[in-house]
Amino acid sequence: MQTRRLILTGLLAGLALPAAAQGKKSAGGDDMTRLIGIDGRYASQGRNPDGSTYRGRAEITQQGDAVEITWVIDGSTFRGAGTLDGRVLTVDWGEPTPVVYVVMQDGELHGTWADGTALDKLTPR
Repeated sequence: MQTRRLILTGLLAGLALPAAAQGKKSAGGDDMTRLIGIDGRYASQGRNPDGSTYRGRAEITQQGDAVEITWVIDGSTFRGAGTLDGRVLTVDWGEPTPVVYVVMQDGELHGTWADGTALDKLTPR
């Protein structure tokens, strides 16, 4: 399962283009070393490991490369904290495997969770 997550993360990272994402970037460096600003509110939609779908919302707060995220899905609240490394956000949310997102050119975050068996997409509001 770890291999599946790494493959999915690699595929998602390959889709991320080096253009500006939502928010701000720090000065200097190439696009992969600049800090991407992802602070804000998002609509969340995804697919659970069993194939069922869900919708909700998320809020991200960012200080440098440190990120905190709160998801509200079907009335349940989940929280996590992680690190933004280039365009890849890895979030520990208390489960055995993290949520791993790639920040896309348009500011969306495309991610996997449950060891790569589930998907989540965050769309800026």
